[in-house]
This record gives sequence, C-alpha cells and structure tokens, in this order.
Amino acid sequence: MRVVVVGAGPAGMAAARTAADAGAEVTMVDSEPEAGGQYLRGRAGFAHSGVTHLKNTEAWLVEDHTLHLRGPRRLAFDRLVIATGAYDRPLPFPGWDGPGVITAGAAQALAKQGVTLAERVVVAGTGPFLLPVATALQDMGATLVGVYEASSPARWLREAKAVAANRHKLGELARYRKVLPRLETRTAVIAKRGPNVTVAKLDSGWHPVSHRTVQADLVCIGYGFLPRTDLVPRARRTDDFLEVDEHQRTSVEDVYAAGEVTGIGGADLAEAEGVVAGAAAAGLTPPGKALEAVRRGRLFAAALARAHEVQPGWRTWLDQDTTVCRCEKVRLGDLTDATSMRELKLSSRVALGRCQGRICARNAAELTGVPFDGQRRVIAVPIPLGELADLPEEKS
Repeated sequence: MRVVVVGAGPAGMAAARTAADAGAEVTMVDSEPEAGGQYLRGRAGFAHSGVTHLKNTEAWLVEDHTLHLRGPRRLAFDRLVIATGAYDRPLPFPGWDGPGVITAGAAQALAKQGVTLAERVVVAGTGPFLLPVATALQDMGATLVGVYEASSPARWLREAKAVAANRHKLGELARYRKVLPRLETRTAVIAKRGPNVTVAKLDSGWHPVSHRTVQADLVCIGYGFLPRTDLVPRARRTDDFLEVDEHQRTSVEDVYAAGEVTGIGGADLAEAEGVVAGAAAAGLTPPGKALEAVRRGRLFAAALARAHEVQPGWRTWLDQDTTVCRCEKVRLGDLTDATSMRELKLSSRVALGRCQGRICARNAAELTGVPFDGQRRVIAVPIPLGELADLPEEKS
C-alpha cells in the first residue's frame, strides 16, 4: 500500500507516522523546508524511518491516482491524505493594502523566527488565534497598543457542551494572561492612514457605532482562516471545508483529508484527524482514542465557527476607493454587477492575480452577493508554463 500525504503540519505528520507504523509505504510532500506547518514552523523535528519526506516540494494537481509535483514529477499513490491546512482571512478596510498592515499569521511566523516587526503594534480580527499572536509580538519587545476582537465573548455562553468537552483548552488562556489586559471585544480596526489607526466599537452585526484614533506602526489582522482545498476541487464541501466521514474519507475515491481543511479546531484536533486518516488510508480500523478526540474536537470547531462568525457589517468599513484585490489593484468601486464568480473575475479582474483569489475572492463574493464556491481550479497553484510543456506527451 502506497500512501502519499500532502502537508507536514500536525495532521500530515500524524497521518504519515500512523500509516508508516501500519506498514504502508509513505511519502510526505510539503512545500516548506522543514516539517511542522504553520503551527510549529520547522520546529517539529520530524523523523520516521518509514516515511520519505519530500521538502520544498509543491503539489499542483491530483489526477486519478497520481500527484503532480513541481519539477515536473509525478508520484503514484494508492491512497492520498490531504493535510494542506489553511491560511489567514483578512478583511479589507481603507489603508489595509499600504505599509504597516500584515496578516496575523504572517506576524506570528516572523516572530517565531526572531524578527522584530515594529515598536507599536495592534492585533485585530476575531478568534482565539489573536492571543498567541499578540503574546509572540509582546515577547519580542513590541508595545501592544491593543488586541481588538470583533466578536463578543458572550457568544461562547451558548456553547456549554463544546466547552465542557474541551475543558483543557481553558487552561491555554493562562499562557496569554500578559496580553488579556489589552483585549477589547466588539472592537475592530476600520482604517489606517500612516500611524493613525481608526478603531471602532461595533454592534452585534459589526457595524461601527463609535470610533477613536490610536497610534501604531503595525496592524496585524486575522478574521479566521480559509482552507487550502485546491488539490481536490471536485470534493464535496460545507462552508468551504472538505466533507469527510468518520474515517476522514472525502467524496473522492481513495482521498482522505485531515486537519484544518476539514474545519478549524486547533492542533490537537488536527493531529487526531491525522491519526484517523493515516490508519484508514493504510487499511486499518482507526484507534478509538483518536476517534473520540476527533469527536470532542469537532464540537469545539463547530462552536468556534459560530462564536466567531464574520458578520456582514464589515462591508460598511469600506469606501469606493478601498482596494479589494491587491494583486490586480481592484477597488470596491470597480466591482461590477455580476451573477457568478466567473463573471465577476472577467469583468473586474478581481481574483485573477498571483494569489488566484485566495485572499480576495471570498470577500469579493460577499461584497457583491455572487455565490462563492471555493477555489475550484484544475491547477492548484501557479506554475510556469515551461513546466507544463516539459510534461511527457501522453499517447492516445
């Protein structure tokens, strides 16, 4: 049994290790130089005698039982595990495309590498990820001007079942006690001009009800995450995330998924899903302990999605000159009356730049009302045309 795992974060490493322990021939493919994903940033120290780890390797197409890699190379598999994780979702506002604004994930990644980003920083968005980012920046010596959470903690009062099933996560808050005094809820950054950052108090729908100006050199924004599901565009999804059964099987034959491509629930859930996917891909019944961890973790993931759901009032933060698509420099006023994402792309050039809509497509869909169906391209990542030309010619 040949199992290929794409992604080397907590889910991918667990899937590869579990499948190899079950006797499968395992290859783990990852675009980064070291294993660990965004969570561990190369500090995982992954090593397993039964796993071939292809580093700095980009996968761009799944075709039948073959994974196409940059090179060009092909890797045949019997079972494939998608563990490609997710990336930050920023929300645009006037000035977000200028200097001094980056995503929260980028800020954390640079801080973990020891990079000092700025003297005065703001962290803004929604979700518990804001706290470790703020802590990392403060530990690097930055002055934390504020941590602004757009949602209200009261929304968690409705999630007693999920909280009870994941009580260990309450202890994690103690790690961030140094930044909690700087936390303001129902608050967001709605504009930045030079060092002047406009901070607004929000109502329950995220419409600004009052605002003030603070001084900051850097604003780090993160409004949840979008899954990297590009490799399996035909797979069934719910709210952009891949649908899986109790053994992490997707709707595509012999393709499994684990980690944040199935829902955002933290590293412990990702690792448990990786164990389940790795065992199932290798032909074994997944261990009960991992299945129970997945069950508990998914309760938390669903509660997290509800408690920190992006509310429509964010669209009132923009003016007609606000950039929506940074790659193609498309402004809000450039967006056309379209009935589909394809029509919107062709008429305004939104989502046609290098990122291929990963940053802007979801936001553009919400701003115009066109349906958003995720990133369903045949080719998952941009590749040089020369690499396509170098592929062996197929004989008909």
